[in-house]
Amino acid sequence: MDLNILNAAENPIPTHAYAAFLAVILGGIQLSRAKGTSSHKYLGYSWVLLMLWVSVSSFWIQTIKVIGPFSPIHFLSVFTIWSVFEAVRSARKGDIKRHKRIMKLLYVLALIVTGLFTLLPGRTMNAVVFGA
Repeated sequence: MDLNILNAAENPIPTHAYAAFLAVILGGIQLSRAKGTSSHKYLGYSWVLLMLWVSVSSFWIQTIKVIGPFSPIHFLSVFTIWSVFEAVRSARKGDIKRHKRIMKLLYVLALIVTGLFTLLPGRTMNAVVFGA
C-alpha cells in the first residue's frame, strides 16, 4: 500500500478517502458495541459527519463522467446524504428499528460496496493498494 499516491492525488481525493477509511473503522466499532449509550451517540454523530463529508466531497471528484461531470456514484452520494438524515431523524423519533436498518445499509452499501468499486483499474485507490 502506497499512501504517497493517495496524498499526491488531486483534492479532495485524499481527505475523501481518509474520511471513508475512518468511517469504515468507526462504523465497525459502532456496529459491534452496545447501543443507546452516550459513547454510541457521540461516535454516531462523528460517523454521520464523516459520511456527510465523504458524500459531499464526492461531487468534486469527477474522474468518471457519465452525465456531464457526474457519474452514478454521485446519485449514491445524494441517496447517502438523505439516508444519513433519515437515520438520525428516526433515532430522534424513537424508531430505533428503522435507524438500525438504515445505518447498517449505509455501512454496507455506501462504504463497503462503494469502496470496493474504488479498487477498479484506473482508480486512485487501485494504485494505492496494488501499485501504479
